[in-house]
Amino acid sequence: MSQPDGTQGIQRSDAAAPVTNHRPTDRYGTRPAVNRRWLPLALGVVVVLLGCGVAYLGYQKYGPKDIEFEQLGYTVTDDSTMTIRMKVTRKDPQQPAVCFVRAMARDSVEVGRREVLIAPSTSGTIEQTTTVKASSRPASSSIYGCSGQVPSYLRAG
Repeated sequence: MSQPDGTQGIQRSDAAAPVTNHRPTDRYGTRPAVNRRWLPLALGVVVVLLGCGVAYLGYQKYGPKDIEFEQLGYTVTDDSTMTIRMKVTRKDPQQPAVCFVRAMARDSVEVGRREVLIAPSTSGTIEQTTTVKASSRPASSSIYGCSGQVPSYLRAG
C-alpha cells in the first residue's frame, strides 16, 4: 500500500498497541513482595547503640571522679594568714592525694597558694584543715583542684 506521502507502509498488528512498562505476568510471574520488616529493627538497634555511646561518654565526663573535693569554709586569721577547711572523697582511700588551695584578695587576685597532702586513710571521705600564708590580706579562698599524682617532695620517707 502506498501512503499519501509516497512511501510504502508496513502493516503490523502490534503497531498501534500502546507501550507499557508492565511485565507480562503469564510469562514472568508476579513480582515478589519486598520484605522490609528488618528496616525498623535495624534502625532501632542503631539508635540504641548510639544512645549507649552517648551515655558512656557523658558518664566518663560528668560521672563520679576518682577524687572529689568540697570547700567547707575559711577563716581569715590575720593580715597574712588564712585557715581553710575542706572535705576530700577518694575512690581508693589507700592512695595519697594532693589538693591545691589558694587564698585570694578582694579583687580575686591570688595572694597565697599551698599544696596539701591528703594521706592514705581507712575512710573514703576525710575533712582536713590547712593554713595558707598570703602576701597581703586575704579575703576569700578556693580549692584549685585535687590529684592522685602526688609529687615526690610531698611524700613521706
